[in-house]
Amino acid sequence: MSKMPDFEGLAMFAKVAEERSFAAAARVMGVSVATVSRGVSRLEDRLGARLLNRTSRQLALTEFGRSIAESASQLYRDAEETEGMARELSSQPKGLVRLAIPMTFGLKWVAPILPEFLQAYPEVSIDLHLADASVDLIGDGFDAAIRIAVLPDSSLVARRLAPVSRYLVASPAYLERFGHPERPQDLESRNCLGYAYRAQNDVWRLHDKAGTEVSVTPTGSLRVTNVDALVPALLSGIAIAELPEFVASEYLRDGRLQRVLPDWSMQLGGVYLVTPSARTRPAKIDVLFDFLIRKLSNPSWQLTAT
Repeated sequence: MSKMPDFEGLAMFAKVAEERSFAAAARVMGVSVATVSRGVSRLEDRLGARLLNRTSRQLALTEFGRSIAESASQLYRDAEETEGMARELSSQPKGLVRLAIPMTFGLKWVAPILPEFLQAYPEVSIDLHLADASVDLIGDGFDAAIRIAVLPDSSLVARRLAPVSRYLVASPAYLERFGHPERPQDLESRNCLGYAYRAQNDVWRLHDKAGTEVSVTPTGSLRVTNVDALVPALLSGIAIAELPEFVASEYLRDGRLQRVLPDWSMQLGGVYLVTPSARTRPAKIDVLFDFLIRKLSNPSWQLTAT
């Protein structure tokens, strides 16, 4: 015998006891009379005693049935109340959203816009997890995440918010001192800084306009777990590094950094909003998604000219 209580059988018995009729209970529950009858019989077999005395004309609770009828009815009412609360939560923007975002992107582009969302939806709260290491959405209990990637995890439901280019950059002082690399292979002898959570590990794959691909394994004096930590070393003029567009754009615009090998590009990535499933998503997730899509789909970090 299963250790799981027969909740369905108890619910059907409770409704039959309340209605004093298999047919009336079946109508209320939206099932067939045969289904109700089987459910009650299964419960009786499980409990080892009759719950109802049945004839073609009459239906009456046995003494044993009377002893558990109120408890079964309370179980039924509790289940209805739980379902009602769940439906309200899923249809109204309310409750906690656990959202994981890479640290730099979260601090620069998401945290500044969240107050507007929280004012618009005062019954929604956000647990914002900022870390560059990729989290396990399902295993770690997150409702959603923003990921910066070339291709997101195929096991997740993903919506691309915006494209993200990646650039090799260095300071003017570095380029004046060490010269401009003329081809990707020149990078192998340069001080190239590394980022620990690159999707393609420590390989830079560069493409020219003719479609030629060259892979370079950069080596250098610094490797970090957050891209912002690369910027001071770049500005000091000691190295070359890869930066995503949402970090590099302000430095490229004001000339503090310049592109290296501008005729070569890296594969275009994107900002993705991901969830474990798109089915029966609660309202609190839907309104947050709509807000982030509206705010991040035309990002100000994009460079109009490179």
